[in-house]
Amino acid sequence: MDFKSKLLNNAVDQMSSLPGIGKRSALRLVLHLLDQSEKEVKDFTESFENLKEHLNFCEKCFHITEKNLCEICSNTSRSDELICVVQDVRDLLAIESTQQFYGKYHVLGGVISPMDGIGPNDLKINQLKERIIKEKTQEIILALPATMEGDTTNFYIYRKLHEVDVNITLISRGIGVGNQLEYIDELTLGKSLLDRSVYKNNI
Repeated sequence: MDFKSKLLNNAVDQMSSLPGIGKRSALRLVLHLLDQSEKEVKDFTESFENLKEHLNFCEKCFHITEKNLCEICSNTSRSDELICVVQDVRDLLAIESTQQFYGKYHVLGGVISPMDGIGPNDLKINQLKERIIKEKTQEIILALPATMEGDTTNFYIYRKLHEVDVNITLISRGIGVGNQLEYIDELTLGKSLLDRSVYKNNI
């Protein structure tokens, strides 16, 4: 899809670089923005600039936050003895929406994927181990995607924590293989948390 205007081409290219946005959808969005007032467009772009400028990652769990610690880590009513390990912030938000979990989280920032050049050192696994030892965590729940990469990461974490005194559990595999947590309905995801089982070395 090529336009006479380089400015329009560039805007569509930038918009279509977002996940799930194709060229046609990008064009519709760009044309919509062109119909807006200058102030509305300015407010729109400034909102994203503010995100990059003011949003950080929690120094403990790596959730997004505007402070050093996120609201979940700062909440004293939530248990420090239970940590749910997730791939990214989207999965954290999905689990939070179930209202079935009252512990803390640890965001890895991805899963081990040699094909994508992602190894254990690219993830927040060492920080997880240090945190468990420091906070004397009683249980960690592995809530990673039911994929080969997710299973590989589960196994690596299990081996990494083999000599650490902590219970390692896995969310119920009622969730279909290959499914991402963010796309699973709240009821099913909540039940998977409640029906979690002791992780077994089965790789």
